[in-house]
Amino acid sequence: MEKPSALPPRTFPTAQEDAEHEIVSPSARYEGPESSYRLAFTDTDFLLREELRPVRMQLELLKPELVQDEQGVEATIVIFGSARILAPEIARQELEAAQKSGDAAALRGAETRAAMSRYYEEARRFGAIVTRRSATLERPIYVVTGGGPGIMEAGNRGAFEVGGKSVGLNIVLSREQVPNRYITPELCFQFHYFALRKMHFLMRAIALVCFPGGFGTLDELFEVLTLVQTGKSRMRPILLFGREFWTRLLNFELLVETGMISPEDVHLFHFVETAEEAWAMLAQEYGFDLPETTTGDFAVDV
Repeated sequence: MEKPSALPPRTFPTAQEDAEHEIVSPSARYEGPESSYRLAFTDTDFLLREELRPVRMQLELLKPELVQDEQGVEATIVIFGSARILAPEIARQELEAAQKSGDAAALRGAETRAAMSRYYEEARRFGAIVTRRSATLERPIYVVTGGGPGIMEAGNRGAFEVGGKSVGLNIVLSREQVPNRYITPELCFQFHYFALRKMHFLMRAIALVCFPGGFGTLDELFEVLTLVQTGKSRMRPILLFGREFWTRLLNFELLVETGMISPEDVHLFHFVETAEEAWAMLAQEYGFDLPETTTGDFAVDV
């Protein structure tokens, strides 16, 4: 008896096939917005109902997880930092304009932004170093940012400029936030829920690098410190760029003196000043610059 040339098709059509061939209602009576005739998973109005919040949260957990798995993203280094820090070339333009304006207040602001722009350049170089130096590892390390402008753009830009992939985890805000142009399109995500976005920052992270920033950056930093301090997340390097900025902003000594944190808690993080110093610290921690067989596994999910 001759064997069949191919296996028979699957018993049921896929959800994609059903969505593409969704039967048009045989009557105009069921085509209006009040009709419940549409497939549940193609009915946006239904999916956006208040009662469907748990389903939407599950989707925000699953989509980035599945896509990153498909794209081979197993280990990441997360870069936090302000969206307001300018690229040096833009900061210089602003400074030149302020100098010509004769406006003292505008000049002071432009001088401050020009000084802070060095962090953009360090984030850019750090993103490039991580991407280039980890490319030969058994599991490359991918830069992850919040996907917006400023420090986030710089991290993605550094990876892009050396031909690597990087991830952007954008968030819907009342003030429009669009993805920066350096994120790998397949790895550019958008979130509604801050909590799930922050969870994805950590799920593959082998280290967190925090540049100067405002409320959002502080929120992300302190969540990580809290998770590590309480043992809810494994220990991993937490690097703070710019000792002067962070020690002026946060009085860690006061927290120890008043018993708000334990003396050993100040060792949960380390200060760095340059991209090279940050990479050297991570290389020492994980043995990146040792022969490949000694690097071992370094990425563990939260």
